[in-house]
Amino acid sequence: MLPKVRLTSHSRMSGSRADPYTFPPPPTKYLPLPSKYTVGTQTDYRDAEVQTDPYSPEYVVCQDSIPELLTLATLTWGRGLPAGQAEVEMIERAREKRAWEDTLPSLSDTSQFEKRRRMMNAMERKEWAFREQEIEKLQEIRLEVLKELLKKRDENQKEVNMARLNAQWSKLQEAKEAKLAQIQRKHVSAIRKLMGKGKNIEGKLERRNIIKDYCDYASQVYGPLSRLGRFPDNNSEDFVVKNHYLNTYEGLVELESCLPDFVTQPRVKPPKPKVTTTKDGFLKRAARVDRELAEVHKALLEKKNKDFEAKKPMRFLQRKPVPQPRLPTPTLEMSSNEEEDIEMAVIYLQKLLRGRVVQNMMFEGKEKRLELIQELRTSHALQEDDRLVKKAEKQVTLALQRQRNLHEHKVSLVENHLAGLEGRVLADMFDFLSKELVRLQEERRVHALAMLAERQRRMREAEESGRRQVEQRRLQEEDQIFKEVIKVHQSTVTSYLEDIILNTEENTAEEQARAEIEKMAEEINDIAYEMESRRTQLQSEEIVAELVYSFLIPQVQKDFVKEKVRNSQRKHILAAHQIIHRHTEDMLKTHFAQQWRTSDTELLEGETENEQDT
Repeated sequence: MLPKVRLTSHSRMSGSRADPYTFPPPPTKYLPLPSKYTVGTQTDYRDAEVQTDPYSPEYVVCQDSIPELLTLATLTWGRGLPAGQAEVEMIERAREKRAWEDTLPSLSDTSQFEKRRRMMNAMERKEWAFREQEIEKLQEIRLEVLKELLKKRDENQKEVNMARLNAQWSKLQEAKEAKLAQIQRKHVSAIRKLMGKGKNIEGKLERRNIIKDYCDYASQVYGPLSRLGRFPDNNSEDFVVKNHYLNTYEGLVELESCLPDFVTQPRVKPPKPKVTTTKDGFLKRAARVDRELAEVHKALLEKKNKDFEAKKPMRFLQRKPVPQPRLPTPTLEMSSNEEEDIEMAVIYLQKLLRGRVVQNMMFEGKEKRLELIQELRTSHALQEDDRLVKKAEKQVTLALQRQRNLHEHKVSLVENHLAGLEGRVLADMFDFLSKELVRLQEERRVHALAMLAERQRRMREAEESGRRQVEQRRLQEEDQIFKEVIKVHQSTVTSYLEDIILNTEENTAEEQARAEIEKMAEEINDIAYEMESRRTQLQSEEIVAELVYSFLIPQVQKDFVKEKVRNSQRKHILAAHQIIHRHTEDMLKTHFAQQWRTSDTELLEGETENEQDT
């Protein structure tokens, strides 16, 4: 483990830290005493709410030395300190990278350039692999966090659904209770109406008996019903007694002070129990007489109340009123026996039809009320034989009922046993199916998450590869641009030097030609003046012939002059090219050794073309 270092500055220190890589000023003989001191010391073991960053002392770095601890200056308390496993791994990687950088060949050594490039490519691949591992770890952590969030969301959704179901259930229960209350009110109202109709079956109108209403303290006069629109409690506050001694605390205190002591402090004496037994445990004669009198009084009250009870009419055996006989049917006197026979036949047929109708009605009524008839026969048999028959039927029915109950009990036991077995089997099967369904859903969810993570990873890899390709393409474009710029510079320098040399040659040739022409003109003038003073006619003709000859055949002299000028220009251009190429080659060898191999041929071709042009 690395030593625990603190390179963070205290939040309350006002002193300035010494600049690293510099020596402090040499001490003088007497150092000046500061007027103020800054105290910023604080321990690591302080446990309080005002805990700040640990104190970091001043430090001075020796010249030509770079301590390893200064590489950890980015770590602060709470952000890397105290160091954990991740910080230790980062420090070890930094050490390995510094050791690898020390093993790299220098840039000035062109022979080791290829080795340096291979080592840098290997290190870059290693860093990319480490970065991919870090990305995978982060993706795994995010997947775990996503799973936890999904689980938490499902739980929250379940709670919300449960709360919603409870709210819906409570709402339905309230609606149910309201509906039941409404039905109960309607039922009470209907029963009240039926009771009112039962009191007045004939539907006669009765006058109000005022005396009876005022004599009955339960009537509407004394206790009106609110459902009839009477509210006796309206304006009841007008009748409330408003008293200062009862409505205020001061009045109560004053009233209490006026009361005697036995009111505020009651003295209750428990009553002594009445002894009704003797020492031997027997009742006394007076107690026994009192108990006998109480029993006689109770029996008399029961008999009295029993006599006043109204006799209830029989429910089923009631005498039905005999209907009045029908009026005699008027007959018509027939004139002949045949008509009379026909009438008698029709009457007989009518009787048959009526009898059949009555029989059908009786049969339908009997079928409809067969249960009531049987009940009447069982409960109100009048003859002894019928009672015996009914008793025998009752015993047979009870025996059959007991057998049926026993059989049903056995069948129910078997069915319960089978239902229990079926329930256990179905419960196990449903439990297994539900677990399989949950497992399948979880597997599909995890598979979907894995596919999503794989897709994101591929997209990121594609983005990284795209960025790499863009970077490589940009480097190639920059190299090509540099080549083009160098080529343009070389062509510009060549054309510039050519223009300078041509202009210089032209100016020099023009000046020399003017000087020579002036000198020659002076000599010719002197010679001409001297010759004119001495020449004869024959000499004049010779001069004219020479002038004509120089005008007619000047080509040889022109070609000779052109060749001489071309040779002098070629010499100067070659010298300028050698100077320029010497400096450019040194510069390109130090920085672009590999690229120069391809561009050197182009430069040589350009030189040959320039030489051919010149």
